[in-house]
Amino acid sequence: MTSEPAAPPPRAAPDALYSDPRLAACYDTFDGERDDLDHYEAILAELDAGSVIDVGCGTGALAVRLAASGLDVTGVDPAAASLEVARSKPSAEIVRWIHGTAEDLPELGADAAVMTGNVAQVFTTDEAWSRTLQRIRATLRRGGHLVFESRRPERRAWEEWQAETAQQAWDVPGTGRVISRPTRFEVDLPLVTFADEFTFLDGATRTSTTTLRFREEHELRSSVEAARFTIVEIRQAPDRPGREFVVIARAI
Repeated sequence: MTSEPAAPPPRAAPDALYSDPRLAACYDTFDGERDDLDHYEAILAELDAGSVIDVGCGTGALAVRLAASGLDVTGVDPAAASLEVARSKPSAEIVRWIHGTAEDLPELGADAAVMTGNVAQVFTTDEAWSRTLQRIRATLRRGGHLVFESRRPERRAWEEWQAETAQQAWDVPGTGRVISRPTRFEVDLPLVTFADEFTFLDGATRTSTTTLRFREEHELRSSVEAARFTIVEIRQAPDRPGREFVVIARAI
């Protein structure tokens, strides 16, 4: 008698900030200027990448920017509401959009894959992180590159976040005034969990909870190398010196 193959572990649902339609429509306003995207565009130019996978592309800020510059771009994200926002942007029609995670990507033979912002830190278990890295490796050509960032634990960014207790007001185009206030904060390293409540003009409220995993440099190195990459360089983020590991790895 043969045993049934083990069922894959359940995937974590994306935060409401990305998956709730009302919040996703506000996300670009909440996120503000994306100065970090200049750095990613410069790295991809350094690497002479012609085809790029934006893993956890969200509302598509980087994906449409790269596509408009002439790159062949695939954006993948598990939050359908964020992808709807992405699809409404200029140049969105020339991006290949996939609703899912990195594990749903086909083998594209791409030149590069990127994970911007907090994407690399939403994989809170070693298993989920490993599966993601392995699937990204499978979507890249040999010699292709993975570029991502992860916050440096020694910088203790969560202490600054925890100190931000005041509510904020946002004027969102097409939506109006939205008020946000923090409602929860927990530090159980290497995990940090926080939640915010958002209130709209009509009185409707939404709450979004995020948990991030902070990995030390040696953990990033070993996990990336185990997925058949070699580390090329770990840089500083020019717009946030001392705060981020910016990892550049080559598929082998």
